[in-house]
Amino acid sequence: MSSAQVTALSDLPSTVTVMSDELRTVALTEPPPDADEAQVLQFALDRSRNVFAWKCGGLDERALRQAHPPSTMTIGGLLKHLAMVEDWTATRLTGWRMPEPWRSVDWAADPDYPWTSAAGDPAEELHRLWSRAAERGRAALADVIVDGGLDRLARFDFDPNQLPGARRLLVDLHEEYARHVGHLDLFREAIDGLTGEDPPREAGSGG
Repeated sequence: MSSAQVTALSDLPSTVTVMSDELRTVALTEPPPDADEAQVLQFALDRSRNVFAWKCGGLDERALRQAHPPSTMTIGGLLKHLAMVEDWTATRLTGWRMPEPWRSVDWAADPDYPWTSAAGDPAEELHRLWSRAAERGRAALADVIVDGGLDRLARFDFDPNQLPGARRLLVDLHEEYARHVGHLDLFREAIDGLTGEDPPREAGSGG
């Protein structure tokens, strides 16, 4: 797949619903009882992404930059962190080149770059960064499914002799969302009282 094709995947119209603030969700369909592992994992990831987008949406930049003591995390930081995790997972699964802004970061100088830099980013840029990364993550899972399935090895790691399995990387990605959606539940309720487990259907969650 060419880099142009990968970029174009962020604009696929078939399942993507664009929310008013540019955070993208997908229309969910409950998997059937006999769904295979990949279908269930895909559903679980997209459900978590939808909840994440909903809980991050509708906030101004002040709210995105607000810390919630004793944690120093912010919602803006969560958006940028999970955008990086999506892109790093996709790169490891497929061997696709790590996109910007991550490719140009001096990680040795600033290993917490997604967290430390998010305060300087406009809300629209954080929304766009995460939404496009999530689409690349969906495309990477689709690539795995058609090329070896969950049993295949990753296509890239710093140690090519210790490549993890695709299943492990995708479960790790879901674990990242599970952890941080939990943080978002607390942060968002503290900001404006928003609670709930799933976004309203009209916000694009479906299912």
